[in-house]
Amino acid sequence: MTKPDLFDGIELLVDLPEVGIQAGEQGAIVEDYGDAYEIEFFVPNSNGETLALCRLTLDQFVVVWRSATKSDVSISEQVAAIVEQLPDDRRKQVFEFARSLVLKEHFV
Repeated sequence: MTKPDLFDGIELLVDLPEVGIQAGEQGAIVEDYGDAYEIEFFVPNSNGETLALCRLTLDQFVVVWRSATKSDVSISEQVAAIVEQLPDDRRKQVFEFARSLVLKEHFV
């Protein structure tokens, strides 16, 4: 997995009820602590008001946009980043699910 960089765009994978942010919300990395990242969640308007600043670990978000290249991260890369964090038994479940989708495509 490629290490997240400052100002990369992220998508939250978990709910953060203590700050009113839900999985799926997007934010930006504003600080790198080595073992965690400070994420700013903001209102996507011209003012860009901050909704919350949260210290998160890699298992709580996935990078969806790279600031260095000014480009989106492909869905394949996003899925790979999430799967990489799973224990082996969960990885096997993901593999079996993906295989079942491929089989369904061949018989549709």
